[in-house]
Amino acid sequence: MKIALMADTHDNLRNLDAFTKLFLRRGVEAIIHAGDWCAPFTMVRLAKIGRPIYGVFGNVDGEREYMMVKASEVGVNLLGDFGEVSFNGVKIAVIHGVDERIITALAKSGIYNVVVRGHTHKYSVKRISNCIVVNPGEACGYLSGKASTAILDLDTLTVDPLFLN
Repeated sequence: MKIALMADTHDNLRNLDAFTKLFLRRGVEAIIHAGDWCAPFTMVRLAKIGRPIYGVFGNVDGEREYMMVKASEVGVNLLGDFGEVSFNGVKIAVIHGVDERIITALAKSGIYNVVVRGHTHKYSVKRISNCIVVNPGEACGYLSGKASTAILDLDTLTVDPLFLN
């Protein structure tokens, strides 16, 4: 099973649409968004992919109450500031990741196989203890000039980056 990982879309609908097409071509079965959607319309647009979506809030997400309403209307599982999901026995923590100590603690806890985070706008995959910590980078591409997401293969627990630029 393949899961798309993304964060920091910051309302860039052009990039969102491009990544959505790549996800469908790659056979993605679900999407995890690690926050900084910015506005509800980004979530509504992503929901059109027709795959289950799980996400959390980021530090710049406004209109949170309205985002929860829209998420419910379009079938997005908006989990608050922190979320847990499980697929095929793989436990995944989802957090935006403003505080590095929390990311490290989640990874070292032994509870999760994968921690998905955002916030830094930098693509990275690292192992902490027996946990894979993935930052899919910035889907928007605004800060680095490199729009990125990732695909997590749950069968092999490997992560492949996807870049637009």
